[in-house]
Amino acid sequence: MGAEGREHVLLMGLEVTDEAAYASYRARMTPILSSYGGAFGHDFVVARVLKGDARINRVFTLVFPDRATRERFFADAQYRAVRAELFEPAVAAALVLGELEAAVA
Repeated sequence: MGAEGREHVLLMGLEVTDEAAYASYRARMTPILSSYGGAFGHDFVVARVLKGDARINRVFTLVFPDRATRERFFADAQYRAVRAELFEPAVAAALVLGELEAAVA
């Protein structure tokens, strides 16, 4: 992945309110993500929140070769169009829970 065997990892929490539209968003954005060398890492549906924002019902990681690639992906016009069409109506809240540079496993 990135420089010196490292990768940029973004930990996200979402409040998904429309599962079908969110699934369509994921299907349409994943090829764009892949074209940037990005991928989903872990992906969880949350049944119960013990502390923090109780609205979160989805937690996942996005992995990129580096932070600059992440920024290019999120600025991509094709991605932005898919996000506006499908993500925004399907997700009531999106929180960046953390980000880090990690050794490639």
